Amino acid sequence: MADGDREIAAVATPALATEDDDLNDTACEPLRTALFDSRQRWRALALLSADFVFETDLAGRFTFVAPEIILGRAATALIGRSGADLLADAMAPGNPFLPAAISQRQRLWLRAQDGRLACFYLSTAPISGADGLIVGQRGTGLEVTDDEAREAEIVTALRRNEVIEHILWHIRQEMLAVGMARTGLAALANALGADGAAVVDLHRDATLEWRSNPVRHQTTDLPEEFLETALEHLCRPNQVGPLSVDGARGERLLLATCAARLGGAAAVVLWRGADSRPWEPEDRAVLGAAIGILRLVLEQEVIQQDMARQARTDPLTGLFNRRAFVEEVERRLARLERESLPGTIMFLDIDHFKAINDRLGHEAGDQTLIITANLLRDTVRPTDLVARLGGDEFAVWLDGADQFAASERAESLVTRGPKALAHLAAGEAAPITYSIGIATRWPPARLDIDHLMRLADQAMYEVKRSGRGRWNVARGHPGAVSR
Repeated sequence: MADGDREIAAVATPALATEDDDLNDTACEPLRTALFDSRQRWRALALLSADFVFETDLAGRFTFVAPEIILGRAATALIGRSGADLLADAMAPGNPFLPAAISQRQRLWLRAQDGRLACFYLSTAPISGADGLIVGQRGTGLEVTDDEAREAEIVTALRRNEVIEHILWHIRQEMLAVGMARTGLAALANALGADGAAVVDLHRDATLEWRSNPVRHQTTDLPEEFLETALEHLCRPNQVGPLSVDGARGERLLLATCAARLGGAAAVVLWRGADSRPWEPEDRAVLGAAIGILRLVLEQEVIQQDMARQARTDPLTGLFNRRAFVEEVERRLARLERESLPGTIMFLDIDHFKAINDRLGHEAGDQTLIITANLLRDTVRPTDLVARLGGDEFAVWLDGADQFAASERAESLVTRGPKALAHLAAGEAAPITYSIGIATRWPPARLDIDHLMRLADQAMYEVKRSGRGRWNVARGHPGAVSR
């Protein structure tokens, strides 16, 4: 017999039957049938429109539950139990299974037998007795767990799109990739509520040590201990996707690698203070989505840097070209003028370079240029400038040095050059030599770079006319000498 049948039978059958009762039973049979049909109809209609149907007493204990299995529990096992036992948070206010004076609708989470949480949309109404007093609660529930999940996914996707649009908007305001990287990083940090963010290069040297300064971009100074923690976790081979780790004092770090096709591997590091909220899955998802944008920006930055380098350097020797050399010298002249310091330019020309190409071949000519470039780098300080002006002509700018310091370097070059190039000139009648011209600018002289270069060029051609393989200081300079 079904629950509804038992309930109707329990109400309609007295403990002792009499003849009058038999007559009464005959007369009441249509009423019992009507009540039973009404009860069954209510139950069927309720279950057609809901996943959970119940009634409770004044204490919130179940007196009726349908269907037969609800949240992994048998309906019969729930009879007499408190509805609060099903709540995901029994301590939360607003128990819907306790009778209330008015009908209510609410969304809440219930816990299944296996511990799974299910979201239900409950509609409840009070049950009144014959005297009009509330004696219980009746309700229906519709499970909306999947709808809740889909809604959460939609909300998450919308927020993620808003964050990405926010980052893209800031990136679009910049022209150069370096600016795009910095503004994009700042926008990402702001969107995720981070105290700071940085892009770190993941490059090691031959001894497997990290670069001395691997920070490529940062919104604020990346603490050294955060960098060490990040590198420790980022170097792990199994590290995939955004990773949240704790700092030494409980700070919250969020890390993600950015494997750019150009410029090598990099990583994004975001951080919050120890008293901030932990990184959530959605934060990691947003960072994962933003990594693709940052990767493209970093690759574009490498391309632009390479293009700028190519526009300013000689492709064979890697030295500055004429344009870059002139721009750099002009930029330094103002500082030397303020500090009342001299600056000296040296012009170097490889003697009989055309004959070297003709007799020994262009490969030997290229080797001559490369060896000369290396000699010039070794002869000057790191702060000095070295350039290949074109063909076999080179220039050197010596910051804060006069013609006497330049003469020492020129003497070293005319001595070491033929020795370094001896293997290329083996079998030739004469060694490969250099002709060098020197010109110095002393404040407050108003010599611009063009005038200074002409003076050095003239001094060099005087060496050419007088036999080559020597150096010479431009005429009109204090202490002008030649060798």
